[in-house]
Amino acid sequence: MKARLCCLLTFLALLTACNLPSGMSESAPQPQFIVVTRVPNPTATPTPFRPGQVSQASPTLGPDTVFEAPSAEGLFPSPTLTPFPAVTVGPSPTATLDLPTPDGTLSLLPENWTPPNIYAPAGVPTAFPLMTDTDTVTFLLLGSDLRPGSSFRTDTIVVAALRPKSGQISLFSIPRDFWVYIPEWGMNKVNTAYQHGELYDYPGKGPGLLKDTILYNLGIRIDHVAMVDFDGFRRVVDTLGGVDVPVACAYTDWRLIDPSLNPNYEANWHLYTAGPGLVHMDGDLALWYARSRMRSSDFDRGRRQQEVLRALFDQILRGDTLTKIPALYDDITSTVATDLSLKDMVQLAWLAPQFTGADVRSYYLKPPTVYSTFSDGGAYILVPNGNQLYDLVQRFLTDSPQMEVRESIKVEIRNGSSYADWDALAASRLAYAGFETSLAAADSQGYDQTLLYDFTVEQDNEQARLLLAVLGLKDSALVSSPNAESQVSYVLLLGNDYKPCFNPDGMTP
Repeated sequence: MKARLCCLLTFLALLTACNLPSGMSESAPQPQFIVVTRVPNPTATPTPFRPGQVSQASPTLGPDTVFEAPSAEGLFPSPTLTPFPAVTVGPSPTATLDLPTPDGTLSLLPENWTPPNIYAPAGVPTAFPLMTDTDTVTFLLLGSDLRPGSSFRTDTIVVAALRPKSGQISLFSIPRDFWVYIPEWGMNKVNTAYQHGELYDYPGKGPGLLKDTILYNLGIRIDHVAMVDFDGFRRVVDTLGGVDVPVACAYTDWRLIDPSLNPNYEANWHLYTAGPGLVHMDGDLALWYARSRMRSSDFDRGRRQQEVLRALFDQILRGDTLTKIPALYDDITSTVATDLSLKDMVQLAWLAPQFTGADVRSYYLKPPTVYSTFSDGGAYILVPNGNQLYDLVQRFLTDSPQMEVRESIKVEIRNGSSYADWDALAASRLAYAGFETSLAAADSQGYDQTLLYDFTVEQDNEQARLLLAVLGLKDSALVSSPNAESQVSYVLLLGNDYKPCFNPDGMTP
């Protein structure tokens, strides 16, 4: 039980640590006062912007004009982060730790939650309807570059939704430039909400304001909050012995030659490539892979974060962490600020063995759900496309019946190619789409063509074509071979023609 407690809490902590800003400094405009004219029809398809194109027109003031308050960075004293209630390590002799009931009911599920009364002045978007039901428990997972004597922002935000009755977990990545109404402040980027709540003593401080901001703009009720720093992320990954990440698409970006070097000197950086393959990463490499964005974008970074998170989740659940528990406890409690109680953690630990990587659904707030534009003051922002955003949040918070169907389809993967680890890459690809997989040895590593053998008695062409589409294979790769004695539905035999790189966006049913 202690092992599972540590595992699931570590997973939640690592979710947040992967979202920290890059060590390389980035220059961005810091306007003192920005005026933005709201788009009249937020559901219309916007005209794509060209990088560097900033409106030079004078702002037009009117009833739909929204004001962004001055940036806190440089204008206010350094904030003091209010600590969350301390998490007790190890059960008290008198503690009563209730486990979930047989039907999956958790005491950490909301029971008597009352929506806050959030004031919204004229000219701001209408509040989202409440989208979260009482069968779901949500975790707001934050990564922050918080250092003594400096201001900070939560540059990437992940909401994790756990539905114990259906056995599904959803992850929802919110980019830092998402343009939102921040209660008692005004329109601004979502990554400024936490710091503003700390500076101006909002009820619940930083966590309280960010929770209310997400509720107002996305309709997502937040039940628990956790925040860590990237030094803690490195230590936890190293304590786990590293993590094997299935990197399906090779990624090249700037990386410090040594983490101890000064990041402000250009000569200390070099271009580093990870993958393709099953890449063993220590804490420093995993953090670089999950947060670097010099040669990509925040949206691509979200994809890489999901790769790391899924790898950590799978490794923690199947690994033997018992001997590492003392070190893990020390790392977690010294780096994670959270309102999760010991009782909450024990219940999460009890649920952990019921999940696999195929139970994790991934969602990203990215185009066309949002579109890129610039404010008249020059700030890069992401504005929501009304109905599309509603549909995305609804899918994130709703059970997927297709997931249950796909979990019953067993796919065995055999690597018949000359490339090591391609079976692990294919398994990761299928897990994104909700399919359970197993690995088996191939009789040869000299196959040129990738084939999908259909052993089902029904020979469901629609089901087989779905698998082909997920794997990026042509119809000619399908081999009909019904076998009532087979313990698996399909056997995927990988050949040298298999292309492991894929885009996970849209694969989640």
